[in-house]
Amino acid sequence: MIRLTVQMILLAFLVTFVACNPPPLPLDDIVIEKTFTPDRCDRMVKSGDFVRYHYIGMFPDGKKFDSSYDRSTTYNVFVGRKQLIAGMDKALVGMCVNERWMIKIPPQLAYGKDGYGDNIPPDSILHFDVLMLDIWNTEDKVQIKTYHKPESCGRTVQVSDYIRYHYNGTLLDGTLFDSSHTRMRTYDTYVGIGWLIAGMDQGLLGMCVGEKRIITLPPFLGYGENGDGSDIPAQASLVFDVVLLDLHNPKDEITVEAQSLPDHCPRKSVVGDFMRYHYNGSLLDGTFFDSSYSRNRTYDTYIGKGYVIAGMDQGLLGVCVGERRRIVIPPHLAYGEEGTGTKIPGSAVLVFDVHIIDFHNPSDTVEITSVKPENCSNNTKRGDFVKYHYNATLMDGTYIGSTHTFGKTYDVVLGAGQVVIGMEQGLIGMCVGEKRKLVIPPHLAYGERGVDGEVPGSAVLVFDVELVDLEEGLPEGYMFVWNSDVTPNLFSEMDKNKDAQVDATEFSDYILQQVKEGKGRLAPGFDPQRIIENMYDNQDRNKDGRITEDEFKLKADEAAAHDEL
Repeated sequence: MIRLTVQMILLAFLVTFVACNPPPLPLDDIVIEKTFTPDRCDRMVKSGDFVRYHYIGMFPDGKKFDSSYDRSTTYNVFVGRKQLIAGMDKALVGMCVNERWMIKIPPQLAYGKDGYGDNIPPDSILHFDVLMLDIWNTEDKVQIKTYHKPESCGRTVQVSDYIRYHYNGTLLDGTLFDSSHTRMRTYDTYVGIGWLIAGMDQGLLGMCVGEKRIITLPPFLGYGENGDGSDIPAQASLVFDVVLLDLHNPKDEITVEAQSLPDHCPRKSVVGDFMRYHYNGSLLDGTFFDSSYSRNRTYDTYIGKGYVIAGMDQGLLGVCVGERRRIVIPPHLAYGEEGTGTKIPGSAVLVFDVHIIDFHNPSDTVEITSVKPENCSNNTKRGDFVKYHYNATLMDGTYIGSTHTFGKTYDVVLGAGQVVIGMEQGLIGMCVGEKRKLVIPPHLAYGERGVDGEVPGSAVLVFDVELVDLEEGLPEGYMFVWNSDVTPNLFSEMDKNKDAQVDATEFSDYILQQVKEGKGRLAPGFDPQRIIENMYDNQDRNKDGRITEDEFKLKADEAAAHDEL
């Protein structure tokens, strides 16, 4: 009885052991367990496709017999061409990139009764943990998916164009292998002439500046069977996420787009003119790099003389004052391959939005437009004392000043240097009631310095002038003249106290009396007392503060001088 009990216990233990470790069940066909499925599947494996995948090969008990991970390289093979065991050829069809499957293959679809070497015994069921990384076909072409296109696209990339673009380069499974963004520098190259891998040469054609597209290349249009020797494995499909920033052709000239034209354009700029203009400067993708507005000062330069980049020299010719235009300049007419500073990269196309404020030529004279009254006989000349009203502006209409604001005329003596040269020239020959428009170039106005806070440097000025009053001046060089013959007793008449000398008070009283009685005239427009003081100083030869009769006569006898007395 005891012996029977022991036998029963042993039998029960054997049954338990067998139940816990059942032998592998035979398989009639492959079994697939999908352990990870990506959210997106753009393409599934088909028979005839070339695939790259990682795998771990195991027996049903979990014992590993092989792994691509151990070799640090994917398994690369055509599917459906009997390059794989039959079960794997069948199982891989339908997989997506980044999908992970556990594939169970019966012996008859694996290595059968013969097994494989020392690693795989006969009649082995094989389990493969597969991660799909790449799929392509020999019939594939470059795939392009545009996900952003600018509203305006005036030009697209053509063969032999030179472009600047940013990119992220990944493998088909999303592994990043390169990026221009990390280098903070665009990739700059010619397109379509073999400077790039073949697929990229094709994929960039037809792009607009600002366009973003994804370009997918099969390996035979990328780096092929050898990869790049570093980050791109052999037989790898490549995905480039590209944004185009710049585009030009070495044959390009500047392009000019008139954005606003003035109603009246009496003159257009020519070579040798000096110009004042405002601008905003940007790259072709809209990236701002400079502006004269931010400095609150125009850019002032000669044009056509090499003072600015060649493209700007060309683009500023033929403009009108007040015109706004856009000038697009290819790099070979701008800053070339080197660029400048940190804001303008090499080989960059530049875009300038320009507003012409004024221009002149160093040979310019005062431009006069006149409206005369019916009776216009007495005309201004040097020495005359004139009173006039004016409104003053810059060429673009910017207000400078006006006598009407203060309700009083501006009063000057012509030829006395009391106004800028151009104004003196513009006022000569006017009659009372005449109106003139004077356009005065800066070299006849306030020059390169201008007037701080009022008139910019090198500014052309526009004056609308009306002559209100005119008092005839004295002959040039005279500050006092007699209206009648001079008395022979001039000295004794001045010497009121008869001390044989004339002091300053006697001299001043006498001259003012002659003016009052109409016997003499002081130059109009000047301080009478200062004129008389100057006359007295001229007569006081020894500078002792007194004029003697000998000094008086000596001065009067100097025929070569303009002696007021």
